[in-house]
Amino acid sequence: MANGKTVSESNLLQTLLNLWPYMWPAGRPDLKMRVVWASVFLLISKFVLLLVPYFFKWSTDALNGRMDLAGSVPPLLAGAIALVIAYNITRLIQLGLNQLRDALFASVGQHAVRQLAYRTFVHMHELSLRFHLERKTGGLSRIIERGTKGIETIVRFTILNSVPTVIEFLLTAAIFWWGYGFSYLAVTGFTVWAYIWFTIRASDWRIAIRRSMNDSDTDANTKAIDSLLNFETVKYFGNEEMEAKRFDKSMERYEKAATDVWTSLGWLNFGQGVIFGIGTTIMLVLSALAVQRGEQTVGDFVFVNSMLLQLSAPLNFIGFVYREIRQGLTDIEQMFDLLEVKAEVKDTSDATELRIAQGAIAFRDVHFSYDPARPILKGISFDVPAGKTVAVVGPSGAGKSTLSRLLYRFYDIQSGAITVDGQDIRTVTQKSLRSVIGMVPQDTVLFNDTVAYNIRYGRTSASDGEVFAAAEVAQIAHFIETLPEGFETKVGERGLKLSGGEKQRVAIARTILKAPPILILDEATSALDTTTEREIQTALDVVSKNRTTLVIAHRLSTVIGADEIIVLKSGEIAERGTHAALLEMNGLYASMWNRQREATQAEEHLKQVRESDDLGVIARLAPAS
Repeated sequence: MANGKTVSESNLLQTLLNLWPYMWPAGRPDLKMRVVWASVFLLISKFVLLLVPYFFKWSTDALNGRMDLAGSVPPLLAGAIALVIAYNITRLIQLGLNQLRDALFASVGQHAVRQLAYRTFVHMHELSLRFHLERKTGGLSRIIERGTKGIETIVRFTILNSVPTVIEFLLTAAIFWWGYGFSYLAVTGFTVWAYIWFTIRASDWRIAIRRSMNDSDTDANTKAIDSLLNFETVKYFGNEEMEAKRFDKSMERYEKAATDVWTSLGWLNFGQGVIFGIGTTIMLVLSALAVQRGEQTVGDFVFVNSMLLQLSAPLNFIGFVYREIRQGLTDIEQMFDLLEVKAEVKDTSDATELRIAQGAIAFRDVHFSYDPARPILKGISFDVPAGKTVAVVGPSGAGKSTLSRLLYRFYDIQSGAITVDGQDIRTVTQKSLRSVIGMVPQDTVLFNDTVAYNIRYGRTSASDGEVFAAAEVAQIAHFIETLPEGFETKVGERGLKLSGGEKQRVAIARTILKAPPILILDEATSALDTTTEREIQTALDVVSKNRTTLVIAHRLSTVIGADEIIVLKSGEIAERGTHAALLEMNGLYASMWNRQREATQAEEHLKQVRESDDLGVIARLAPAS
């Protein structure tokens, strides 16, 4: 379980209490009535179920010549044939009541699944960026998936199976005590107790074995997929035999665990059969002796056997039910643990809407650290005037990208203040703050949907014409129109069907569509080649015109035209000024500029050499005239 406790220590009642608001939803009287009627039909079906052995008993006695049943059988059912018909009709009625109960409860259970899944999904988006960076997305999705399935499991097996089984046992015990004496009750109670005790112990043993089998299966599957994904690498080094041996070793462990699972199932079934068989034998011997003494009829003997067979059906299911409930409890508790995680960044109770006048940004003595032992920003102060562009540059790890995360309020600073038009961003709602900021990040991740959907994500109410206009400004409209399905072309998972430059242009287009007064360009071109960078930079210059723009840059060539350049080093401002002024200082910025210029020149020279070599090869291969 999530907290390190075993599931057997968990409180089933507490879990059901946590689920009750979802099973008895406020504002949904229709679903509440379904719960009521399902419960009514559950009870009626159990009483009807107990009539089945009685009709079997009366039929047997009638066929055996015992027609002295006038005091216990309705006159219309006094005949043997009528009793046989009533026996089968009762079984059908009981089956129908069970199906009606399940049908009534189905919408209640699915509503609970939907509501809890929705609450969890919303909660995930409320949690901080730190939480999502530290957790694996696949793991979170599995917790949500298993948790929603766990609700169905608990509802189905606890409310629709376990509760009816308990009711059936209590009614069976009461009938044996009332009709046949305490000895029958004692044998029944001890048999059921021994059966459940053995089943739980054996199921715990089998769960451990099954977990080992699942781990082996996962390991084998992981190795197989990893090997196939690296098919070319395997071929490059001729390691097919080694890969096969690794896979077979995992499958060997799986083979042993799977064999143990089936063997343990055999022992479980055998043990259950022995326990129930002993109890049934004792009960039938008691009844047979009573028949010989004339205290019971053959119908009573058949009745006792029928009651035990009827009780054995849900008991045989109890091992599976127990295992499923245990797993369901674990899954649900993991989801509830997730819901208990507190959001790191929250709106204050008196938070107001951000009022934008000009869009001026100010950082005032900002201190921040992800880890108290490692400060990132150490008293940063600077302004981004309305409509101006300020660039922040510096070595890796200087804290550049942290500035954009703090402005978006993905994290709260430890001290100092960040303001927009004089309003501390901690005193305004996160939604209103983020609605006025546009972001073009370094690594643009797109949704696995159409190009139009990804551009329209900037403003979901935008028309097709506005989407097209934004694409034109971002200089990607022509490219989109050349695609087979135009704007309706799917971009693939994370936008993998598009190149880096194309994805950046889509990101620019959706930011244009959002039309924010404040713009953040967080190393928007650092992952692109020089040619693509220049093309993207042209589009970015158009977007940032007349907007308050904060540029986080690695390549200094992209910030030459900035109104001010802030040079960060180890979380502090080392230099600041225009491009020309910083070069004149001949300090850190000038050193970085010279290194990047040399690297660019070397890259362009190498490109020219390669092109020259290619032309020489072509000339040598050309046929003589």
